[in-house]
Amino acid sequence: MADKPAPKPGHFLPGGEGEQGTADDRTAGGAAPLAAPTPRLGGDAPPAPPQLTGSRIDSRRTTLSGSRLGPPPAGDRAAAAYREVFHPEPVPFVPKKRSKALIALMVVAVLLFLAGGATFAVKVLSSDSFVSTPMPSTKPSGGTTATQEPVGKGTPDADIVGKNAIYSVGRLAVANCPEPAFRPTSKENVRSYYQALTACLDKAWQPVVAKAGFEFRSPNLIIFDDGDETACGVQHDLALYCQDEHGGSVTMPWQNIVEDYPKNKAEVRAEMAQSFGFVYGVHVQSLTGMADAADNLADTAANKNAQLEVQRRSALQAYCFGAVFFGAAKASFPLRGELLRQWTGLIQRRGDEHTKDKVRDHGSSKSLALWMNQGFATTSPGACNTFVAASAKVS
Repeated sequence: MADKPAPKPGHFLPGGEGEQGTADDRTAGGAAPLAAPTPRLGGDAPPAPPQLTGSRIDSRRTTLSGSRLGPPPAGDRAAAAYREVFHPEPVPFVPKKRSKALIALMVVAVLLFLAGGATFAVKVLSSDSFVSTPMPSTKPSGGTTATQEPVGKGTPDADIVGKNAIYSVGRLAVANCPEPAFRPTSKENVRSYYQALTACLDKAWQPVVAKAGFEFRSPNLIIFDDGDETACGVQHDLALYCQDEHGGSVTMPWQNIVEDYPKNKAEVRAEMAQSFGFVYGVHVQSLTGMADAADNLADTAANKNAQLEVQRRSALQAYCFGAVFFGAAKASFPLRGELLRQWTGLIQRRGDEHTKDKVRDHGSSKSLALWMNQGFATTSPGACNTFVAASAKVS
C-alpha cells in the first residue's frame, strides 16, 4: 500500500487537500481562494441591525454592513469614556525647584564623608597592627655570596686503597667448594665450570663485603671467542675484568683451554682456577671502591715508574684476594700433588720478567709468590693491603 503524501499547508482549511467530502463538493467550494461574502441582492432583507456608537475608526460610526453614520452626539457617554481612556489630556511637566539651603547641606555632607574616609585610611595604614610582608632580600648579609656546605666529606683515593674497611672484616669463612666437575672439553663445559666457581666465590665474599659496609653484587660472566668484542673491548686469549652497565663483567677465553687440556690436564685445571681467582679479586676491588681509586692514583702519578708501581700494587692485591678464597676452600678444593706443583709453576712463570714485552705492571714472580702465599695462608683480606707495603714488596 502506497504511503499517503505528507499534508501540505492549508490541509485543514476549507477547500484544502485534506478536506473530506465528495468530488463535487470539493470542486464547488474548495478550489477558489477565500473571499469576503458577497452581499445578497433582492429578496427579503434581514432585520436591520442595531446601530453602534463609539467606533475607534477616526471617530466615525459604522454599521455591520459598512455604512458610515454621522459623529456621535456631543453628550454621548461612550465617546467621552473612550476619549478618557484612549485619548487622555496630556499632563504638563512642571520642574520642581530645590531649596538652595538643602543643596548646600548635601554638599557639606559629601565633603564630610570623603574627609572621614581619608582619615580612616590614614589610621589603618599607620596602625601598628597592620604589618605588610616585606620582600625577601636577595643581597647576602656581609656583602659576600652565601654557599651551601657539602654533604659529608670526600675520602681521598689513598685512604680508599690504604685504609679500606675490607681489611678489618677478618677471615673468610671456611668455604665448601669442591673443584667443579666440568672438564674443559667444550665451550659449554668451560662456561659451566666458571658458573659453578662464581657461585662459590659469591657465597664466600658476600658476607665480608657486606660487613665492610659495601653493596654486594655478583659479576656478569662472559665466555668469549677469540677476537670477540666484549665489555673489555676486542679480546684475544686473556682473562679480564671490566666495569660496565652490569656492575662488572669477568670475561674468560675457552678455545686454547679446550685445545691444551688433552696435553696437560693438571696445568689447564690450575690455570682455570688461578686466572678466575684473579679476575674475581678485581671484582672485589670494584665493589669496595679500590679499583677506581687505584686508577685515579695511577693517572696522577709523578712519572711512568710511579704509575707502574700503582698498577703492580693493584694487580698483586687482586691475586692475593683470589688466594684468600682458595685458602678458605682448601679442604674441599685441594691444591696438592700435581695440581699444587702446576699452581706454583704458574706463579713462577707469570712474573713480569717472563712476559714478551717485559712491562712491569703485574709484579715479579717473587712478589706474586709473596702475596699469593700470604693470602692463602691467612684467608684474610687484611693480609692483602699492598698499597701500604714497601716498594720492595711490590716489585
